[in-house]
Amino acid sequence: MTSRKLSDANTVDRQVGERMRRRRILLGLTQDQLADALGISYQQIQKYETGANRVSAGRLAQIAEVLEVQPGWFFGAAEKTDSAGGSSRAVIDLVRNFSRIEDERVRTHLMALVRSLAGRSDEDEDGDTAGGQDRSANDQRLMG
Repeated sequence: MTSRKLSDANTVDRQVGERMRRRRILLGLTQDQLADALGISYQQIQKYETGANRVSAGRLAQIAEVLEVQPGWFFGAAEKTDSAGGSSRAVIDLVRNFSRIEDERVRTHLMALVRSLAGRSDEDEDGDTAGGQDRSANDQRLMG
C-alpha cells in the first residue's frame, strides 16, 4: 500500500470557515442572521468561521443552502488573489455596492472603467467585446 499525505484536517476546517465567512459577508448577512436561519447561536457561527469547531456534513449542507452555494464550494481550491488582496473586505464591499446600482448603463460604464484601470483589454475574456450583450449579461449575472 502506498503512503499518501492527507490534508491537515485543521487547515481544511479553517478554509471551510473562511469561505463561509466570506460568502456570508458578500451576501450582507450578519452572524446573527445566519445563525437564526440555521437555528443555532451566533457563537457557533463564530466557531465555524474560525475553524475552532468542525462543521458536520449535514450542517454544511444547510449552510450551503442558506448561503446559496453548493457544499463542494467550501472545499474549492484557494482562490488566486492579487496584490490588492482579492479576498479583502474592500473587494467584498465593492461587489456588494456594485450590485446595488440599478441603472444598467452606469454598471456597464463602471465595468469598462474598472477593466481599463486594471489594464485589461475589452477582449480579454472569451473574445467578447465590453459592449457585447454576452459580456453585459455575464457581468450582470456575476455582480447581482
